[in-house]
Amino acid sequence: MMKPFRHYLSSLVALNVVIFLVSLFLGRYRIPISEVLSVLAHPLSSSIDEATHLENIVLFHVRLPRILIAMIVGAGLGITGASFQGIFRNPLVSPYILGVSSGGGFGAALAILLFSDTKMIQLFAFVFGMIAVTITYLIARLGDRLSTYSLVLAGVVVGSFFSALISLLKYVADTYTKLPAIVFWLMGSLASVKIDDLLTTAPVIIFCIIVLIMLRWRFNILSLGTDEAKELGINTSVLYIIIITCSTLIAASIVAIAGIIGWVGLVVPHLCRMMVGADHDRLLPASALMGSAYMLVVDDLARMITGQEIPLGIVTAIIGAPFFAYLLKRTNGDNL
Repeated sequence: MMKPFRHYLSSLVALNVVIFLVSLFLGRYRIPISEVLSVLAHPLSSSIDEATHLENIVLFHVRLPRILIAMIVGAGLGITGASFQGIFRNPLVSPYILGVSSGGGFGAALAILLFSDTKMIQLFAFVFGMIAVTITYLIARLGDRLSTYSLVLAGVVVGSFFSALISLLKYVADTYTKLPAIVFWLMGSLASVKIDDLLTTAPVIIFCIIVLIMLRWRFNILSLGTDEAKELGINTSVLYIIIITCSTLIAASIVAIAGIIGWVGLVVPHLCRMMVGADHDRLLPASALMGSAYMLVVDDLARMITGQEIPLGIVTAIIGAPFFAYLLKRTNGDNL
């Protein structure tokens, strides 16, 4: 018998809190637990020695922003993956199905070739990610109709086109300077995240997550099919546009600051579906919380496994692919 949803919800919240606190202690600069607690208790204290001042900087200017953005990125990928899988009724759909990752990757690669400024790279990645999804929408829209199948197919076409453009930029890029920067960015990382990135990106992602959660009961109606949803009085065209816009803003914002991080939006919704069922009223909040905890653990591993930080895209693929295969075998595909 499935446990009450409140039990899972409280467990996921507690899991996030525990991982958040543990992550504060993890890093190459070792800080004793007593010092971490002291800095957290008195963050603005002026009567501190030089060592404590350094620990204050490490915690509040390096670790805390990265921990928060990792949790927000994970929550965004988790809920976007669950949203897309719901409206497209396809268990293999990921947050990047509409081409936002390829478009954002092209924008970032172009900015790396033209500029050296991180802000320009983020701006280009976000803008071209949105452009890619807009093109997908225009291709998929047939007259007054918007088919979910045509959206997926158009997303594959647009994604392939921008992937080819990325390959072209990598081909012409300088081998010793620009090409390594492009390759590393495309593999995904939170190493360069600053407080400014948190302040500019987090509000957009959090707002879109809230909108998706507020619409969560409508996902169950959309999963019945477009015709059935219309008969129940749902304006499917407007609802699809709202859901796709919010999901795209989340994905584009994540790509802009963190690069392309795969598998999170694919694996997390399936794991939550095993826990709370297919009811989107429960699935969407659970996916956001599970994605937050999962992303934070992955980022901690990327920082701590080796002496040099491993790109997040590599870690998520190494963990996600075998785990997804395990889920497939364990459930015989019934929950996928």
